Amino acid sequence: MLKQHLQFKLSQKLSPQQIQLMKLIQLPTQAFEQRLKQELEENPALEGGKEESDSIDDEFGDLYDDDTETGSEEINTEDINIDDYLSDDEIPDYRTKANNYSTDDEEKNVPYAAGISFNQYLLNQLNTVYLSDDEWAIAEFLVGSVDESGYIRRPLSDILDDLAFTQNIYTDEQTIQKVLKIVQSLDPPGVASRSLEECLIIQLKQKELTPSIELAITILEKSFEQFTKKHYKKLIQKFGITEEELKGAISEIERLNPKPGGSYSGNNRMVEHVVPDFSIRIVDGELELTLNGRNAPELHVSREYSNMLKGYKDAKDKSKSQKDTVQFIKQKLDAAKWFIDAIRQRQQTLYITMNAIMHYQKEYFMTGDERNLRPMILKDIADEIHMDVSTVSRVANSKYVDTPYGTKLIKEYFSESMKNEQGEDVSTREIKKILETVIQKEEKKKPLTDDKLAAILKEKGYPIARRTVAKYREQLGIPVARLRKQI
Repeated sequence: MLKQHLQFKLSQKLSPQQIQLMKLIQLPTQAFEQRLKQELEENPALEGGKEESDSIDDEFGDLYDDDTETGSEEINTEDINIDDYLSDDEIPDYRTKANNYSTDDEEKNVPYAAGISFNQYLLNQLNTVYLSDDEWAIAEFLVGSVDESGYIRRPLSDILDDLAFTQNIYTDEQTIQKVLKIVQSLDPPGVASRSLEECLIIQLKQKELTPSIELAITILEKSFEQFTKKHYKKLIQKFGITEEELKGAISEIERLNPKPGGSYSGNNRMVEHVVPDFSIRIVDGELELTLNGRNAPELHVSREYSNMLKGYKDAKDKSKSQKDTVQFIKQKLDAAKWFIDAIRQRQQTLYITMNAIMHYQKEYFMTGDERNLRPMILKDIADEIHMDVSTVSRVANSKYVDTPYGTKLIKEYFSESMKNEQGEDVSTREIKKILETVIQKEEKKKPLTDDKLAAILKEKGYPIARRTVAKYREQLGIPVARLRKQI
């Protein structure tokens, strides 16, 4: 028996041009300039600056639309695969398929900073210390075990075994401990420590000893756990000291660097400067939005290439090489026109999206008070401008806006909503700001617990649970009440 089935499938396929356009939209200003420079270098039919004559576009349009006189010499532009000259050679073909394209799939450029590494910096210092061959080999191995934070997090017994198996050096833990002390004397202070406690003590011992520093060393050596838990009353009783003496010791400890390696590695990193893609100003009581001019370059199709195409049309004898030439010219001219249109579309998309966000959050941009931020998700803006959510996401995730209150990442203005006691939708950003303000005004000797914070927020009209308060507090990077305690 013959069985017949009818199946309907709904699928969306993006052309290579659409994919390229989406990638252009998500590029911030600096990355866009690099992409523009690349396109100008690769496509000779694309030129920057103002066009010398307004008639070039019309002339090119007529040439582009006209066919050659004989059918045998006709060149079908539909057979030209624009993707062949628009796509990067480094990107494999499968990456341009619609089903392999992801909104999170971004091209990442890793900057490389010049200079020596942190480990090499330590080894250079060892050259000034007299060591035997075995001691030097041990010291070099210890330096190689120092992580980015400046710590050696491996037990000496493991290092002893590794020296024997990998370096063919047979020694004992006492010798390794001796060499470790030498490595720990290097700059920055506290490097090669095996714990936070040891790191802080080393830094204190390298300072000029004062009563406060001596007390700080004693506290760290004998009551480190009580200090970390801020049991100040127990410390005062244990060491027989006054509150002022304890405050002086704590002040000395707070000046220390818990990550000695970070002070060096930070100097070796490339600093990325943020270039705002938009600018919002208040002019005569109204918001004014401008797009960074670097996002709207002046481009035009090359007059020389247009003339070359015209020359082919006027030629009576048309050889095979001329046909290949005109095919190449048409490809480049088509690519140039598409790129110019894509930039215009990118410019419009950016402006429309940011303009919708600005008016949606008008009250905030007029006052700068984060408590005036309205709940806003990507769909709210997408529905307003009649675009896809993914397009809004590409704009928000990678663009910055310069406001009278500082330069912010656009996605920071998006937040979920909660209902207050009046049944009104309020932004979670507003609640976080109020929570932060309450914690800043709390009594430092008796910090507020999460339960008390939840009660205060409820009094202010925001009935949220203690667990939610704890979640918001952690997102703000604020520790628990016990760790916020001060004397």
